[in-house]
Amino acid sequence: MFRNRILVLASVALAFLTCTASAADQARLERGEYLARLGNCAGCHTAPGGADYAGGLALASDYGTFVTPNITPDTTTGIGNWSADDFYNALHNGERADGSPMYPACPYPNYTHVPRDDIDAIYAYLQSVPAVEQRHGDHELGFPYRYRSLLNVWQMLYFDAGEIETDTKQSDDWNRGRELVAGLGHCDACHRARARLGATNDADDAPGAMIHGWYAPPLADPEQAGLQHMELAEAAAFLQSGKREHAAMMGPMADVVFESLQYMHDDDARAMATYLRSIPAVSVDSPLRLIRMSDNGRREAMAEGRQIYADNCAECHGDNGKGREGAPALAGNRVVTMDNPINAANMIRQGGFAAATEGNPRPHGMPPFYDLDGRDLAAVMTYIRGSWGNDAAPVTATNLER
Repeated sequence: MFRNRILVLASVALAFLTCTASAADQARLERGEYLARLGNCAGCHTAPGGADYAGGLALASDYGTFVTPNITPDTTTGIGNWSADDFYNALHNGERADGSPMYPACPYPNYTHVPRDDIDAIYAYLQSVPAVEQRHGDHELGFPYRYRSLLNVWQMLYFDAGEIETDTKQSDDWNRGRELVAGLGHCDACHRARARLGATNDADDAPGAMIHGWYAPPLADPEQAGLQHMELAEAAAFLQSGKREHAAMMGPMADVVFESLQYMHDDDARAMATYLRSIPAVSVDSPLRLIRMSDNGRREAMAEGRQIYADNCAECHGDNGKGREGAPALAGNRVVTMDNPINAANMIRQGGFAAATEGNPRPHGMPPFYDLDGRDLAAVMTYIRGSWGNDAAPVTATNLER
């Protein structure tokens, strides 16, 4: 009988340990899924209409076209044979499992700042997703970028591996926010222009970068993309919902909100907002130089633009540019008044929607105005950039050519 009791107790203990281990494993998978969302891994590693994380997305760049790899646990075409150390080495050191260097089209210069525990959690999650056997073609890169061995030199010159040290003079929220912005969020991968050979420009007043025909403005300039002038709660909600009063994130940033930022936990959103608001504010010059216009030319463009606005825009945005429900104000709108006018031009030409999120469940859409030729588009933009207190430079059709 005593032996039976021992066996029963042993079985109960084993069941308890198994249950505890299972709960811990499940918690780790859930954390890995959350972190993979914050890093927007699926955004690059999922092709349109393709399986999640199976790769195949073509990324055009100044150096050619990169094709994203399959990161499902398939053992022949994915990372099923990669160990946790292999995965960490890739994200932390920019080195593939076969020892060859990775192209910085994968933002490992940012991911290197992510703690090992977080990278291991992402690895565990990716190993749990359905394996997909799917091969992809090689990158199509120009000379000399097609020679992967040259990346060893690039990494020596431009890449410093290492996690971010805690700044004991700052709050926990600030440190967590910096870790997210500089690490998993890889914000400067888009919001900073690239210097020579694709390295991120680290200057405080570095301009933004062009992404798929849109301008990702610098986060240091509150007149462009900076959050320095927002209240903390407003900034955090803006990051999660992609919307604030009379403004919404559009274009590629709407995709980032939809795929990633809307899933941020409230404490992480607050932390990210805390750090972004603390970035020293600077005025950043636009990389686009607008063509000067004579006073007479500006008056003519304003008159033409006023009529185009009345016919096409005033019904939603108001005669006074203050907007109406669902339509943002154009008066004081920094997308309208930025030195680089391309994002406002894209919205007029292409239309679009903000991201559908819990904080913005039914986003209003902007219809496209394909019928506006270059002259008309420039005229209406000159009008909205110079009306209702806006005092931005006029634009010409040449400025808007792509």
